Amino acid sequence: MSLAELRSHRGGRASLLVLFLVAVLLAAVLSIGLGSVRIPLDEILQSLAGGTGTHEQILRNIRLPRTIVAALTGVELALSGAILQAIMKNPLADPHIIGISSGAGLAGIVVLLLLPEAAWLVTPVAFVGAMAAAVLIYLLAWKDGIRPIRMILAGVAVSAFFGACISGLMILYSDRVHSALIWLVGGLSARSWPHVAALAPYTAIGAVLALLGARSLNILQLGDDMARGLGLRVEAVRLGLTAVAALLAANAVSVVGLLGFVGLIVPHTARLIIGSDYRWLLPGSAVLGAALVMAADTFARVAFAPLELPVGIILALLGAPFFLFLLRREL
Repeated sequence: MSLAELRSHRGGRASLLVLFLVAVLLAAVLSIGLGSVRIPLDEILQSLAGGTGTHEQILRNIRLPRTIVAALTGVELALSGAILQAIMKNPLADPHIIGISSGAGLAGIVVLLLLPEAAWLVTPVAFVGAMAAAVLIYLLAWKDGIRPIRMILAGVAVSAFFGACISGLMILYSDRVHSALIWLVGGLSARSWPHVAALAPYTAIGAVLALLGARSLNILQLGDDMARGLGLRVEAVRLGLTAVAALLAANAVSVVGLLGFVGLIVPHTARLIIGSDYRWLLPGSAVLGAALVMAADTFARVAFAPLELPVGIILALLGAPFFLFLLRREL
């Protein structure tokens, strides 16, 4: 059976989603098992089942929480990108490219540099920054409606402005810049169980809200006039789902920093495989996002061992050519 035939049947799309879950499982096993110390599969299974092993402390306190953080981050950024592409009708939309992540990043940097003792404020402040960036982009791009090219250009301008503000703050507070620099590049080093606890509730809430909005996203693809004719409150839906996308992106940024291109690569890949129905595209994007970030982080850890690269560098190397490909195809 061809991929197109699989996509046309509910059972076929469910099978594709199961394959995505297998990819997540494989990426998780590799993430947990590979590193400066390699942990055999049987020892991983033994430790997860409650047993003890030679490398139990490494697995339970370092590898496992880092892997979960990578998965949750991938889910958040992929869902955020999929939502933004739908509500902005822009195939190049991504929380990093259009400036939403930069807004969250600027707000987070302000907390890290000016109020380092109040790290618990990073997530709510980053959410405010992300929403402010989204509203600013809308205002700049609005002219008798929203056009994709205006949206992407407005996003690039906003991202550049916030980036300049971040650079200025780092120069002014150069004595505190080291931790902020790693956060800006985007990395999962030293992420542990408290970071899992910070990510999990927002990921769950954002994912549920995104899935509840899947039908509205499908209707939006018919065009604003048709959507209004079907009874959809278009601007209210856009604003609400923009808030959901901003929440997901802001939470990811607050924990792992500015990881780019996940929200661009993953939804397009999922759309090619599972189709454009957001009832299937959103869960497919979430699962593939988790697999991508886990796999990229594993590569970043082992490719140049003992040197560990921030995963943001690997994702940028993957995402920049993908963005250029989409730019040439869509414009």
